[in-house]
Amino acid sequence: MNTVGERIFEVKNHFFGADRGSNKKFADAIGVNPNVVSNWFSRKDGIGNAVIEKILEAFPSVDKGWLVGGNGEMLNNEAENEKNPVKSYISGVPYYNVDFIGGFDLILNDQTINPEYYIQFKPYDKATCWCNITGHSMEPEINHGDIIALREIHDTSFLPYGEIYAIVTANDMRTVKRIGPSSNPDNYTLIPTNKSPEYGIQELPKNMILRIFEVMGCMKRL
Repeated sequence: MNTVGERIFEVKNHFFGADRGSNKKFADAIGVNPNVVSNWFSRKDGIGNAVIEKILEAFPSVDKGWLVGGNGEMLNNEAENEKNPVKSYISGVPYYNVDFIGGFDLILNDQTINPEYYIQFKPYDKATCWCNITGHSMEPEINHGDIIALREIHDTSFLPYGEIYAIVTANDMRTVKRIGPSSNPDNYTLIPTNKSPEYGIQELPKNMILRIFEVMGCMKRL
């Protein structure tokens, strides 16, 4: 049976590959020095619970029984992973640590920006990206501080009413609202979920929409 250190090495290779620099990427993901990580790989024992917990926190799809004792498979049951989001540093839907309302233009305008990590979650695997949301206008459906899965819509000739969209306008406004019909056929109405007096329905001319994304879902940040 291989050692805990060898199994940690397998985890590193699975998520970051065996190429040069993968040790540092793995170390950064769990918040330790790369030299410490290298030492783990060659150790047969003496790797404490704190190390195990760091790895499991950073890579929740890794099975604890396998990592500690070599029992079973490296990754959790696939069906279970479809029910729960998994953080990855190789594949999945990219998560950008920016706010849609305040800084999403960084993603739109600079394709060189790298995601902080990727999210593997079967229900939202068709999303374009995940990002942060601030504000209270869509509570309790979407809460301040949640992350939202967005799927860009390129053909805007038909947008179903009643769905929630993340909208970027030509005058650099970014908002997340439910879209509804307007008495003016050239407009949409933007409808907040929060019924507090400070939030109200607004009119948005259709020709003001620069880019639009379906909000597929939301959750707390991983």
